[in-house]
Amino acid sequence: MSDVPTPVRLSRPDAGPTSDQHLWTLIRNRTDAIAYNNFHNFADAVFGNQPPPDPADDTPELAALRAQARQFTLVSAGVDAYQILRVAAQYFLMHEVGLIVDSVVDGAVVETPDDAYDPVDEEGEFFRRNLTPLPGDWVSRLREDYYVQLQKLAGADPQVLPYMGRILQRLRNLEPKGPDDGAEGCGCYGVLPGRVTGPLAIELIWSYWHEEGMLNQAFSAISNRFQNRRLPGQSVDPLARLEIDPLRPLNNLIWGWLQSEPFRLSVRRRAFEYDHHYGLTLLGKAVGPVRGADSRSQFIEAFHNLLHLCTIFFLQDDDLTVDADGFPLLNALKETQLVITEGQHNQFGDLPWTSRVEDWAQMYMLGRPEMREFLGGRVMVPYREPWMDRVDVVKSLMSWTDTNVTHFRDLGTFGEQLLLTVRYGLWTDTIEPAQAKNWARYWRSEIQGYIHAYRAATGVDLRQNADATMPGILLQRRLEVGAAAAPARVLPPQGRPVAVEPGRANARIPLAGPRRELPAQTE
Repeated sequence: MSDVPTPVRLSRPDAGPTSDQHLWTLIRNRTDAIAYNNFHNFADAVFGNQPPPDPADDTPELAALRAQARQFTLVSAGVDAYQILRVAAQYFLMHEVGLIVDSVVDGAVVETPDDAYDPVDEEGEFFRRNLTPLPGDWVSRLREDYYVQLQKLAGADPQVLPYMGRILQRLRNLEPKGPDDGAEGCGCYGVLPGRVTGPLAIELIWSYWHEEGMLNQAFSAISNRFQNRRLPGQSVDPLARLEIDPLRPLNNLIWGWLQSEPFRLSVRRRAFEYDHHYGLTLLGKAVGPVRGADSRSQFIEAFHNLLHLCTIFFLQDDDLTVDADGFPLLNALKETQLVITEGQHNQFGDLPWTSRVEDWAQMYMLGRPEMREFLGGRVMVPYREPWMDRVDVVKSLMSWTDTNVTHFRDLGTFGEQLLLTVRYGLWTDTIEPAQAKNWARYWRSEIQGYIHAYRAATGVDLRQNADATMPGILLQRRLEVGAAAAPARVLPPQGRPVAVEPGRANARIPLAGPRRELPAQTE
C-alpha cells in the first residue's frame, strides 16, 4: 500500500461552455482587428507607397489607393490628400469590421470560413474558456451551434445571430431586397440582407470616451494654431510660441481636414447621438444645452449596475467553497440590452462608422513624426498608440486636465467590446444563469479594466456602488477642483518659474496671463 498522500483540491462549479462563447471570440477578434495601431500601419502603407505588412492584404484597390496617395503627397495637389486618408479608413473598416463571413462568396461556398479571420490567441482563449481549448473550426462551430437559419432571404438561406433572427420574425411581412437593391438607391422597401448577416462590430461609445479624453479638443486647438486663429476666450494662445514650420509635410492633410468641415460630424451632432444611444452627452460652450427627443436616461444606471454586480460575482467566484450566484448578472444583462437596443436605430447606419473614420483621421495626423516635432512629446511614457502623448501635451499646455489619455482609450476599447456582447446576445431568452457566469468569466479582464479606468478618469469607484452620475459632470468637477487647487505660476526676476500660494499670485508678474476658463467642446 502506497504511503504517498493523495492531493485533494477544490474546484469551481462549472456547467461547461455555452454556445455563445464563439460569438465572444469573434467580437474580440474583430475589435482587435480594427485597433488603431493596425489602421496606422495600414495608412502608412498607403501614404508610403509600400505594400502592407501582410501580403494577403495587398489588393488591386489598395495599390490604386497608394498610387493616388503618392500623387497627392509628392505633388502637393491641394487638399485631396485628406480624402485619400478618409477613403483608406473606410476601406480598412470594410475589410475588417464585419462580424460574420458569409458561407457563400461570389457564388462559391467557402469551405474554411475560419481562414477569413485573424489568428486567435490560443493560450488566452484557453484560460478565458475555463481551461477549455478553442476548437480549430470555431467559426464553423459558431454557425452550427449558435446561428439561426433564415429562409427565403434574397434567394439564399443565410445564417444570422439569434438576436437578428428574433428581429426579423417581427418583420417577416417585409420582402427581402435583392443583391442590387438599395445600392443604387432604387427606393425598394424591405430588408437589406447585408444589415442582418453582417452587423458592424462598432460601438459609438468608443468615440464618446475618446472625445471625453480630449482628442477632438486637442486637434481643434492645433488646427486653430495652424490657421493662425486665436482660441475663443483666450487673451494669449498657449500654442502661439510654437512655430508651425514642422507641419509643412502635413499641409495637404490638415487643410483637407479643415476644408471638409461642412461635411464632417459637428460636435452638437455627436452630442445628440451620444444622448440617443447611451444617455451620455458632452458639456461645453460649443455643445450648448442638449435636449434630446429620445434619451437613454437609464443606460448609465443599468450598465454601471451590471459592472458593480460583476465585482460581487468575482469575489464569490474566487471563493471555491461558494457556488457564485449568476442570476443577478443575467437580469442585469437583460436590463442593459433592453436599454441600449431602444437607441439602436443609427447603430445600423453611418454615424458610428463616420465617427470612427473621422477620429482615426485626427489620430493619424497627431501620430505623425511632424506633429512630434511641432509639439514635443513624452517619449519615455509607454503610451500604446502614437497619437496619445500629443493629446496629453496639448492638455498640459492648455491647462485642461492631467488625467492620462490612456484611461479614456481603455474606456472606449473595453466599453465597445462589452456592449457589443450585450447588444448582439439574445439575453432576453436566456433563463439559466450559466451563460451569464461564463460571460463574466470570459470578459473579466475587460470588466476590471473598465472599472479601473473609470475610477482613474472620473474618481468614482464602481466596485463600491453603481454610481449613475453623468460622466461629463464627474469630469467637469475634477477639472474645476484641479483648476482651483493648482498654484499660480509666476515669473521671478531671474526668469525661473516658481509656485506661490493662490492668494499671493498678484505679488509677481503672471507667467500665463489670467486664469483660463474650462475647455469648451469645440471642433
